[in-house]
Amino acid sequence: MSGYDVAVIGGGVAGMSTAARLQAAGLSTVVLEAHSRIGGCAGYYRREGFAFDVGATTLVDFEPGGVGGQLLDEVGFDPPPIDVQDAYDLWLPDRRVRLYRDRERWAAERREKLGDDDRHLAFYAFLDDLSERLWRIARSDVKLPIQSVRDLVRNLRAVGPSDLPLARYLRWTMGDALRTFGVYDDVPLRRAVAVLVEDTVHSSVDEAPLLNAALGITIRRAGLGRPRGGMRGFWTSFAEQYVDAGGTIATGERVVEVTGSRGEFRIRTATGRYLAEQVVSSVPVDVTREIAPSVVGDRLDDHVETLRDNEGGAVVVCLGVPAAEVDDREVTHHQILADYHEPLGDGNNVFVSVSAPGDDESAPPGHRAVMLSTHCEVEPWQDLEREAYERKKAAIGERLVSRARTVYPDLGTDPVVYEVGTPVTYEAFTNRPRGAIGGYRQTLGNTNQRAVPQDVGVDGFYLAGDTTWPGLGTVACVRGSAVAAELVRSG
Repeated sequence: MSGYDVAVIGGGVAGMSTAARLQAAGLSTVVLEAHSRIGGCAGYYRREGFAFDVGATTLVDFEPGGVGGQLLDEVGFDPPPIDVQDAYDLWLPDRRVRLYRDRERWAAERREKLGDDDRHLAFYAFLDDLSERLWRIARSDVKLPIQSVRDLVRNLRAVGPSDLPLARYLRWTMGDALRTFGVYDDVPLRRAVAVLVEDTVHSSVDEAPLLNAALGITIRRAGLGRPRGGMRGFWTSFAEQYVDAGGTIATGERVVEVTGSRGEFRIRTATGRYLAEQVVSSVPVDVTREIAPSVVGDRLDDHVETLRDNEGGAVVVCLGVPAAEVDDREVTHHQILADYHEPLGDGNNVFVSVSAPGDDESAPPGHRAVMLSTHCEVEPWQDLEREAYERKKAAIGERLVSRARTVYPDLGTDPVVYEVGTPVTYEAFTNRPRGAIGGYRQTLGNTNQRAVPQDVGVDGFYLAGDTTWPGLGTVACVRGSAVAAELVRSG
């Protein structure tokens, strides 16, 4: 039976980032990953010489000083080359908007394409100022939810007096902000914001907390980077450096039970047993409760119910295609909205990510890897008969490809690879209950001060990942890993 200072359950962004931080701090760590490779919802798979990202297709804020950059500095890792996107395109039903990273170019673009009267300009100025402040705070030493006077003092020091007035927006949604500035009824603007909000915090403008949504829809400013080789390239490099630092990655090790207490946690997997002084669980909170009932007791029960009420899924189409099908666009990432008045998800909005020209680690020479994704409800995919499931899967796949032909008219006409993933697929390959991915759909009731804390009151047993603060996406999981690693080191 192997013994470690810390066992990390789950090898996604949060789990690997936490393990790397702790290994760099001199603790012996093991990552227990149920899948055959690490990555989680920012993972990948290979087919016919192509490497496809199965969830996140970009790394956010991995430049020096950013949240990801801070991680790499702390653990001493060098990433593969990361191509930071200067812009990506938002295709609305009646116009195309280029989302520039450069602030001046973006300011001019949105005035031209999304409105330039006094109401619009006031809303833009508000959002610019808010997001700038929030990104500064996100890169600082903030911890939420506040669980002690020590946490409160820490946050006051990190935020500073000039940003304290932001607290008045803790009960605002993005919809509240749109209404306050009188632009809610501007359908193209509201729906453009809605698409970006759903893509990052998985909620509607009327449910998404303003602070979280403001960060989410401005992530391009922090740098959307696609590593050479996609997520496969990033994780191959990260894993090699983590192992070289003395860390252990145990794949194919699905944890079935955690028992014991600090100093003597016992972790049983489907094939082995491990001992650890401390444990960090970076799998969803409902899975944590299932595998560690004697450890966490009823501490996660309310959070599990919140998760179930706000779960969401996704459908992805992975295409390996001749490069000629996608060579005629200068940007490689696109967001498409087909109909202003139809609900989001289920192919009405589609995110398109294409591997870079010349990236022969993502696709064979002369070819490109293409990922199409849309959000969906998980319930309609449950308990279907095989024939009904295959029909539903084929229909949504065809719909996503049809939408993507808005950008690439010849896409999918001669594919080398064509595969569709659904919530059923995610459940089978990632062990996410019901195939729900990406954590909570963020609302005022489950974020920030009401988020799942990393410390649930069990000495030596902590949480990390996209069901804990600060929430969704690669940048949030990296930021949260710093809090989890700090709890382990100070415990």
